[in-house]
Amino acid sequence: MLDQAYSRRQFLGLAGGLASIVGLGLVGCGGSNAANTAAEGSAAAAESVSGEVTYDGASSFQALVEAAAEKFMDANPDVSVSGSGNGSGKGLTAVAAGTVTIGNSDVFAETKLETDQVKNLVDHEVAVVGMGPVVSKNVKVDDLSLEQLKGIFSGQITNWKEVGGDDAKIVVLNRKAGSGTRATFEAAVFGDEAVDFKGDAELDKSGDVQTQMGSTDNAISYLDFSHFDDSKFNAIMVEGVEPKSTNVTDDSFKIWATEHMYCAKDADEATKAFLEFMLSDDVQGKLVEEQGFIPVSAMKVVKDASGKVSAK
Repeated sequence: MLDQAYSRRQFLGLAGGLASIVGLGLVGCGGSNAANTAAEGSAAAAESVSGEVTYDGASSFQALVEAAAEKFMDANPDVSVSGSGNGSGKGLTAVAAGTVTIGNSDVFAETKLETDQVKNLVDHEVAVVGMGPVVSKNVKVDDLSLEQLKGIFSGQITNWKEVGGDDAKIVVLNRKAGSGTRATFEAAVFGDEAVDFKGDAELDKSGDVQTQMGSTDNAISYLDFSHFDDSKFNAIMVEGVEPKSTNVTDDSFKIWATEHMYCAKDADEATKAFLEFMLSDDVQGKLVEEQGFIPVSAMKVVKDASGKVSAK
């Protein structure tokens, strides 16, 4: 997966200007509840769109956004979509400041921004992602309780033998503050309890965790399901429940988040069009699952900004 900035130069002329987007209603950022807007079908609109869409934020679903951007730009050659995955906090701060048109986040904006900033943004819930602990290939532990994870990621449990493994120091690879993945993981493990344990390293992006886990013995970290790579490390169970999408849909597996794409209420037409495309059947009906995520429509439960889970 690429965590670097991504861009595409548009070069088609008049014919490109006639290209249409799929399922376009352009409710986008102008609607009062765009997160609940489902695009129907894949009928093309006769309306052309042009401009530049920029984003920053969660690296956990950057690959999904990039894949959707490719398809969107193929259909709309007068639009450029580019961005980076520098963490949910940075993405939300950037979209609130107007330095990007979209802020991608694993967490609700209410948890990162001031109230007056949030009221100027519109939330688009584009997918759900499961997240779970991963351990080095040499670690023999394949299941941890939430209480054991709490002990490890607070620095209270420091040796694998304390949780049924070999006599070896636990190397904790954490994410940096501002990471939505870290916020989701800590909310599931620690609840409202504050934690400032940094571990042996604090990494910027999901890709950095993949790399470090693949070259470090006796380590533990956490990743979203789409970044699991059993050639480099092992994803383990939590409370005896496997980290699988089917177990997330009913909250059997407790560590998960809704993926949000925020934009300003007065966003430009290109940004609105791209976000509408993210909610279309082309993305929700196929691309979301292909990229390792769960369509919002498949969920049997919902989670609010406070972390409360309730049945749909």
